[in-house]
Amino acid sequence: MSEAMTAANLARRVAQKEKVRILYRRALKDTLNWVVHRHLFHQDASDLREKFEANKHVEDPDTVDKMIAAGEAAYNKWRHPDPYIVPWAPGGSKFTRNPVPPSGV
Repeated sequence: MSEAMTAANLARRVAQKEKVRILYRRALKDTLNWVVHRHLFHQDASDLREKFEANKHVEDPDTVDKMIAAGEAAYNKWRHPDPYIVPWAPGGSKFTRNPVPPSGV
């Protein structure tokens, strides 16, 4: 019974780490939408990293789940309404602007 419990706890912990990693990456990428200059971005990125590092020591799985939910709620609240899209990426202003001409032309 304890091996199954340990495996379940390990699986939950791995899933939590993945959620935190994804949340951090999304928040970091969204910071680029809010900050125009790189020197300001580096400061904001450092502040974001400090927020995540401050809670690195938390071990209780229920507390971690609550913190992840609170972090996702804060991210959704402060997410940029008009994110930057690279011009040649899907949704960008230059995406498929010059399509390949038909083969018979």
